[in-house]
Amino acid sequence: MNQVEHVLTVQNKLGEGPVWSAEEQALYWVDIENNSFFRYFPTTSKYESFDVGVPIGVLALRAAGGLVMATKNGFAFWDPKTQALQFLANPEADKPHTRFNDGAVDSQGRFWAGTMCGLPEICSAPEGSLYRLDPDGSVSIMETGIFIANGIDWSPDTKIMYFTDSTRHVIYAYDFDPATGAIANRRPFISTPDEIGVPDGLTVDSECCIWSARWGGWKITRYDPTGKVEREIQLPVQCPTSCAFGGANLDELYITSAWNELTVEQKKNQPYAGDLFRVKTDTKGLVSPKFAG
Repeated sequence: MNQVEHVLTVQNKLGEGPVWSAEEQALYWVDIENNSFFRYFPTTSKYESFDVGVPIGVLALRAAGGLVMATKNGFAFWDPKTQALQFLANPEADKPHTRFNDGAVDSQGRFWAGTMCGLPEICSAPEGSLYRLDPDGSVSIMETGIFIANGIDWSPDTKIMYFTDSTRHVIYAYDFDPATGAIANRRPFISTPDEIGVPDGLTVDSECCIWSARWGGWKITRYDPTGKVEREIQLPVQCPTSCAFGGANLDELYITSAWNELTVEQKKNQPYAGDLFRVKTDTKGLVSPKFAG
């Protein structure tokens, strides 16, 4: 268990946001800086990529078919038949220097996505926010004052929402009301020192343990529900970005990675940077909810 397998050579500049489709038995994820997303079928080892012409921060499955996305130009649907985007709303149209970075769908089919400053040289204050796209198309701003919105997921009983601000090195926990989508009582769940890497994307398993990718830290860290480190999985790449459970039994952890901030020498020494990895685990993940709109 926990042996790292190199799955695909895709060389994503900024691979992110893996999502498992149980119906298709396929993994989706994005390459933010190359305006594209991928779909991989483990049973055949085949994959395909789609260029949508705009940076995609995160995508999710849609109950009506296709995908919902949070892009540089706002929320959008992607139609698999036309392979075109239908834009819905852009809550940060007045902030051309920000972009969506990560998100997830809650148990009631609402799509949550957070933003960050895409031009750090001009951003001295935390300009990111967390938004909620409801099935009726309405958009609510749920949190402000974020530097880099990142990994978000919920406890198995849906009563706790976990949300990451990477720049602050904190994974927050919130009380979550699944009926209304309200959040309250924000508190730090994990605060990490610089030397173990920046908390990036995350996923929650069926035992309410949090698996957090460590950007710059060469690893995935699993925390138990109290915040104690339960295990660490060392990786052959410096910048893992996120992780998600997949496979027929939801016991395979897929890990995305990036090379966009590596030096030429670092990239030379990390030939797998930007590729897709997989780890067989002794625990299971949770089914990814679909956006209900």
